[in-house]
Amino acid sequence: MTSIHFFLVQNLGSTVRSHYYFYYHFMILLLVFMITFLVVLFKQQRRNAKWILPPGPRRLPVIGNLHQLGSDLLHVSLEKLSKQYGPLMYLQLGSIPTLVVSSAEMAKEIMKTHDLVFSNRPTLYAAKKLFYGCSDIGFATYGEYWREARKIAILELLSAKRVLSYRAVREEEVALAIELIRQSSSSFVPVNLSEILLCLLNNIVCRVAFSVKYFSVQGEGDNNSKTKFNLMLQETGNLIAGFSTADLFPWMGWIHKFDGLDTRLEKNYRQFDEFFNKVIEAHLNTSKSRKPDVEDFVDVLLRVQEDTSQSIRLTTNQMKGIIKDVFVAGTDTSAAALVWTMTELIRNPIIMKRVQEEVRTETGTKDMVEESDLHKLSYTKLVIKEALRLHPPVPLLLPRETREKCTIDGYDIPMKTTVLINAKAISTDPKYWKEPDEFRPERFLDSNIDYKGQDFELIPFGGGRRGCPGINFSAVLVELVLANLLHSFDWKLPSGMTVKQVDMNEAFGLVMHKKIPLCLVADNRK
Repeated sequence: MTSIHFFLVQNLGSTVRSHYYFYYHFMILLLVFMITFLVVLFKQQRRNAKWILPPGPRRLPVIGNLHQLGSDLLHVSLEKLSKQYGPLMYLQLGSIPTLVVSSAEMAKEIMKTHDLVFSNRPTLYAAKKLFYGCSDIGFATYGEYWREARKIAILELLSAKRVLSYRAVREEEVALAIELIRQSSSSFVPVNLSEILLCLLNNIVCRVAFSVKYFSVQGEGDNNSKTKFNLMLQETGNLIAGFSTADLFPWMGWIHKFDGLDTRLEKNYRQFDEFFNKVIEAHLNTSKSRKPDVEDFVDVLLRVQEDTSQSIRLTTNQMKGIIKDVFVAGTDTSAAALVWTMTELIRNPIIMKRVQEEVRTETGTKDMVEESDLHKLSYTKLVIKEALRLHPPVPLLLPRETREKCTIDGYDIPMKTTVLINAKAISTDPKYWKEPDEFRPERFLDSNIDYKGQDFELIPFGGGRRGCPGINFSAVLVELVLANLLHSFDWKLPSGMTVKQVDMNEAFGLVMHKKIPLCLVADNRK
């Protein structure tokens, strides 16, 4: 018995007898499936009866709790269910046992107390294709390769010294973006900040990774100028967001040959792969003429690849997976953080005025804010922290998976359970935050809570072994860009628009972008 598709292809359009045999085989296949399902369900119920699982809603056969997720974005639906069933909630998403974590206490149990047990990743259908068999850092399964790849990223790619070495690139690209906004704002026409910031971040990361940046091309169907690379990244984010049918029902992977997912995955994979091949080839051809003090990410990885003292020797595909991680984690998340920060500031003019006064006072008569000025901008840092609290770039942290059975808060958590940590629900929980839905940077004036992964009330970058290794790179970048936007311009809403009309809806995707682009009028100070 092969797939249903085999019978469809072989029998449809044939004679009545052919139709008869088609339905005969189909009914046999359906009967076998139902018997198998009932046997598996019976065994699972017997096993679960011996365990004390976390609370959760009742499940239906086959689909489990999928019908209870509703039409909201996944992190919103899970937060609603968690309010009813608790901060440690057990769901069955299709055939996948799933643990949903929605409190700081439970997040600490997962990411600190039992971090090693929860340090694995489920192998997601789209990630396996797009990230070279999950040979990156974010989606790689826990093991020797992941440990060594993460060590390379922390020590070689994202160390404090390496991040500092890219200072000139960041300042140069920010200056170019400010000049672009200045030219665009001369006619008092609103500028698309969402688009400009995404292009800016893309160019910075491209220069840091490859020593080149990419020109804008006309976006299809509108007048916005987008880079081809941005469109590729956006498609990657959409493809790895949520769960595919094969993730929820592993035996149904064949369906993606017909629903268009495999075609989209293959196209996105080929686009990046061809690009990476050209970049790596160019670096190999010019490696002898490159200076050690201007190494980009590809230079570093090629050097590490040739280092015989390393415990692993990176393959070319593993290098590509790591580089792609840099883009997905470094471009989209930082751009989203900046857009949401500016959105909250335009909705809160008193806070906008205060943070602008700080930036302009501390930098004096300088034309641009430099990275050496950032340590003086204490209130600016609070503004960013508050924006990350209300709008964590990845509201549902990348899923984890249990490596073995364990007990949390008196509940049994089976091995191979997918774990979803709802960072957005935690950072807006009234248990930890007074007036949690209000944008109030002052709440951090007398608080030591930070987003570096040690305070579990605020975990936009995760924590523990699986915390984001690029947090230092992202932090300085967001601060520099925001400070210069506030230093150079007075920002206003488009004519006739009020604060209440600012759309706050979130877009679907791995990263929580603003659904409607942020378009503001930039009034040049000069």
